[in-house]
Amino acid sequence: MQTLFYKWAGLNTPMAISPGKTMNSIFSSLLILMTLFGIVREIPSQENETEISPVDNEKVSFRNEVLPVFAKLGCNSGACHGALAGKGGFRLSLRGFDPGADYFNIVKQARGRRIELRDPAKSLLLTKPSGAVSHKGGVRFNVNSPAYKILSTWIAQGAIGPTNADLAITKVQILPGTITSRPGDRQMVKVQAIYSDGSTKDVTRWSKFTSTDETIAKVSEKGEIEVNGFGVGAITAWFDSRIAVASLTIPYANRISPEVFQETPKRNFIDARVVEQLRQLRLQPSPRCDDSTFVRRVFLDAIGILPKPDEVKEFLDDSSPDKRDKLIDALLNRPEFVDLWTYHWSDLLLINGTRLRPNAVKSFYQWVRKHVQNNTPWDRFVHEILTAQGSSLENGATNFYALHQDPQNMAENASQAFLGLSIACAKCHNHPLEKWTNDQYYAFANMFSRVRAKGWGGDGRNGDGKRTLFLATSGELIQPGSGKPQPPAPLDGVPLSFDYQGDRRVPLADWLVDRKNPYFAKAITNRVWAKFFAVGLVDPVDDLRLSNPARNAPLLEEAATFLADHDFDLKALMRVIMRSETYQRSSTAVPGNQLENRYYSRYYPKQLMAEILLDAISETTGVPTEFNQISFPGADNQKTDFYPKGTRALQLYDSAVASYFLKTFGRNQREITCECERTNESSMVQVLHIANGNTLNRKLMEKENRIGKLLESDFTDEDLIRQSYLICLAREPSRKKLDALLLMFAESKDDKRVLLEDLFWSLISSREFMFNH
Repeated sequence: MQTLFYKWAGLNTPMAISPGKTMNSIFSSLLILMTLFGIVREIPSQENETEISPVDNEKVSFRNEVLPVFAKLGCNSGACHGALAGKGGFRLSLRGFDPGADYFNIVKQARGRRIELRDPAKSLLLTKPSGAVSHKGGVRFNVNSPAYKILSTWIAQGAIGPTNADLAITKVQILPGTITSRPGDRQMVKVQAIYSDGSTKDVTRWSKFTSTDETIAKVSEKGEIEVNGFGVGAITAWFDSRIAVASLTIPYANRISPEVFQETPKRNFIDARVVEQLRQLRLQPSPRCDDSTFVRRVFLDAIGILPKPDEVKEFLDDSSPDKRDKLIDALLNRPEFVDLWTYHWSDLLLINGTRLRPNAVKSFYQWVRKHVQNNTPWDRFVHEILTAQGSSLENGATNFYALHQDPQNMAENASQAFLGLSIACAKCHNHPLEKWTNDQYYAFANMFSRVRAKGWGGDGRNGDGKRTLFLATSGELIQPGSGKPQPPAPLDGVPLSFDYQGDRRVPLADWLVDRKNPYFAKAITNRVWAKFFAVGLVDPVDDLRLSNPARNAPLLEEAATFLADHDFDLKALMRVIMRSETYQRSSTAVPGNQLENRYYSRYYPKQLMAEILLDAISETTGVPTEFNQISFPGADNQKTDFYPKGTRALQLYDSAVASYFLKTFGRNQREITCECERTNESSMVQVLHIANGNTLNRKLMEKENRIGKLLESDFTDEDLIRQSYLICLAREPSRKKLDALLLMFAESKDDKRVLLEDLFWSLISSREFMFNH
């Protein structure tokens, strides 16, 4: 009987029971015995768990079995004992990233009160979470659960701590890794851990699951997938700081003939990959857009301005079959291309007049502009920034280090900007959503630890902006948790020795821009792609973590390879994107693809970015916007004559230039390296400003504006209407609309200028003007 008691109570030795056992423990054990002899049919359970076999003579690993229990149950989460200050005087490392510290706090801290080696059932580690004694976190498991079994056995075996001999996890995978299903289906997945000795273990029970898109599929704590929508998604499993991903494909409920996809034009690899995914998802692609739509679209996306009426007419009158290709090539070589893409990269690099003096802002901006104008390969562009030295006024790239002045910020912003990886979470603990550890974070940041600067440089208001960047010959970044530095190393890269005498940033930059780097080419490819398609292959566009996979991974891989094969020439990438049938599709939906907005079955309309929209209003009205104030935090403005009259919004050097319009329409404030800094979402404030605000209405009332010049010409009413449409929308009005407007002009008693002002207002405030489509 005693042997049976030990076996079914989950205890391996008689030491597990003592006369001092609490009444709760005795009651739990009696329940087990009564169940054994049929007196009670089942044990009350706080959770619906499947029984597992008792751990017989195998040693329970603290690192590989105990810590995963705490992680699964949330005991070491940020809301519980994994908080920075812990809970109730008991602290665990977040999700078990520091096994040594966790072992000390569990077994030795507070005189070892949490563990009773001679009587495991009395251990607070068991009695609190099982509800035998009061626990603010509530009941986390019952005495018959696998969690209780593992913890009690570990204690009974002597509560052995982590050692260097512990097996290391080399890989975690979800089985099956690829799932095709349909709404309403349910499926269990299995998570398997592979260890350093080649052994495998089913760790499904101890894994934490998430779905990348719950509108497509949800996943339970136990790994059961419930499909509830259409599209491409993924299920991620987290186990012991490792991430595994399984892809989901849920075809739409459309019936489309295979010939549709076979006959869909495919200009290049982009079209081949997109059409293949559309076939898998049963989504019919929209047809090609017409020429008037294309010319407006490509002007706005490639160079950020509207085409002039004569440019529209010239393109529409051209009958050559390659006229779209010729237009694309011409736009890539226009000066406005330099304006737009310098502005994009200035957003990325945070060129901001509230943080740099005007001279430093100008130096950094002109450095970027020079490289865009010269079409400098992206890898060289980034390499020069990371390894910059010298005067901030003579070498503008050094201002990257004026904006980010400590090794941690340098590392975090370099990673976010150039790799699409946010590693900031790993500063305090292992990253909860990615594989990066606290050790890797400090090893990476230590690559920047010897960057130094002379001269204050000043803030946005004071100083001349001059700083001289140089490299010290010594200095290490101390990791707070260990009290010592980590050997400097790139993420997943080979560490340098502490006595490395060269500039550590050079091998770092070499590693970062290497075509073999799994993130670098994909990060910039995804950024460029999103500028043309409104949504990235990975979304958010600067979040390339493993647990946020691309919607079309083969396409991203092939596009990144294309860029690397073309020596990181961004114009080559832009050209192949704009030439693709995917980019040239109509934004008008066809039956079956109305609701999708991720798989490029059509072109997705997108609101014009604030600067492009303001420039478009200025251009159509013929009244430039003046930029004569710098806005500092605290609503304090300072006059500036830096920007002459006629400067377009896309030619501004920094985001500190005061503009109510740009602020209202979501200008990137350039405070943090994140695409989330820019907002392209419509709002009621924007609607009210267009309808009643000063920006548009004042420009329309200016006597010397575009309307005044049209009225000075000898245009007929029909000419005026047609010209208005070409100026504002880059197209002719429909015959029906033209006839209606001609009748209005003929019958109205208002001054013709008033009519034209109203027509311009209605066209500029329309969705067609405010969006690229």
